[in-house]
Amino acid sequence: MGIREFPNGSARGKAATLGMRRSPDVSPRRLSDISPQLRQLKYLVVDEAIKEDLKWSRSVEDLTSASVGLTSIEERILRITGYYGYQPWAASYKRDERSRESPAPAEAQMQAGAEGSGRVNRCCWKCSVTQLKKIFWGVAMVLGVCSSWSGSTQLAKLTFKKFDAPFTLTWFATNWNFLFFPLYYLGHVFKSAEKQSPKQRYRECCRFFGDNGLTLKVFFTKAAPFGVLWTLTNYLYLHAIKKINTTDVSVLFCCNKAFVFLLSWIVLRDRFMGVRIVAAIFAIAGIVMMTYADGFHSHSVIGIALVVGSASMSALYKVLFKLLLGSAKFGEAALFLSVLAVFNVLFVTCIPVILYFTKVEYWSSFDIIPWGNLCGFSILLLTFNILLNFGIAITYPTLISLGIVLSVPVNAVVDHYTSEIVFNSVRVIAIIIIGLGFLLLLLPEEWDVWVIKLLTRLKVRKKEEIPEGNGDIASGLPNKSRRTRPSMSSFAH
Repeated sequence: MGIREFPNGSARGKAATLGMRRSPDVSPRRLSDISPQLRQLKYLVVDEAIKEDLKWSRSVEDLTSASVGLTSIEERILRITGYYGYQPWAASYKRDERSRESPAPAEAQMQAGAEGSGRVNRCCWKCSVTQLKKIFWGVAMVLGVCSSWSGSTQLAKLTFKKFDAPFTLTWFATNWNFLFFPLYYLGHVFKSAEKQSPKQRYRECCRFFGDNGLTLKVFFTKAAPFGVLWTLTNYLYLHAIKKINTTDVSVLFCCNKAFVFLLSWIVLRDRFMGVRIVAAIFAIAGIVMMTYADGFHSHSVIGIALVVGSASMSALYKVLFKLLLGSAKFGEAALFLSVLAVFNVLFVTCIPVILYFTKVEYWSSFDIIPWGNLCGFSILLLTFNILLNFGIAITYPTLISLGIVLSVPVNAVVDHYTSEIVFNSVRVIAIIIIGLGFLLLLLPEEWDVWVIKLLTRLKVRKKEEIPEGNGDIASGLPNKSRRTRPSMSSFAH
């Protein structure tokens, strides 16, 4: 039952119900018009459930009528007493009928939410799988770069025991760069959906040199200088291996990244970063300490100077490439490296011949040349350059650079068992300082912004956790007080 009546007021209760169910055609405008009905309200008792319905319906009506302008007290009383066709006790039934009549929007929202969550889950799954693949290939690249770089260094050291000709070895290994473009074209044939002929692919990659392609002028102005820098970088590196151990050579060559930053900052006007300046200082300090480790002997000083020169040529090569040619795609980079091999064959071949006849790099017979070592060194160096230039297609560049740093401990282990190297405290500190500087240079340009965001999130989480803990403690105290405090209603009765 919605409305209960007192025993002594049944007629009045019935009259009240009749008055409250009045037709909406009658629209009183004054409070005096409904004074009899208002006097009848005191004989009515409303159930708790209907009170809740009344509260809910009144709040909804107030909100809906606020925009129309029904804000006076008289109009609110008229709505409550049943005029304008308003029956508050029927609100629960109306809500039930609405929920039965229109279940479609809720179901549609649930379906839309399920579809949206499914899409998000699929996107997250794809992103996670892609990142896992990149990390997996990154680990493979790190191992490949580390093994190829340290292997080529150790094999070159072994070759010089039988064949003391570093420039000839440089010339022989550079000729293998001609395989870059053929290997790239094979990958293009197997991977690309739109296959092109070698001539079409060559013409498309030649646009990297300009609108006219690879002309004779472009060859001498844009390719020849980089051919010279390539040859000097490799020759100075190999010549340094003759003078000092491979551990010092590999760790000192890591300074080329610091030189790249300094040249980019001066020539290319790149962004100034304090952490990279610190890394450059670490590199210079490591070079000085490495020189001091052997007591400033002429033999070691010359070897260290050769490695630093090789790192400087490598840095100059990278900065000039970015300045003159910009960024290159994979096909364009492969063609450029093959062009360097052509330059090496045409213009550098005469230098090993001159060195042979002047007996600077002389061998008595071609039979004593260790062709296996020469070919093995060339293959390892070619593999290293392929991974270094094309590895960014399948993984992160930072992981590739880590392979160069990891070659230092590999060479140290090999030198420990194959040579008489002494790892004194100065040499170890120098290796650590240079390695730390190299790792600092791998930080992205916006690393400080990421660190600030991370610290801000951690502070916000701590601030959110502290009020929650205080809220739990505070909520526990009133509960205890309510349980222990006697009720005032018991004393009222």
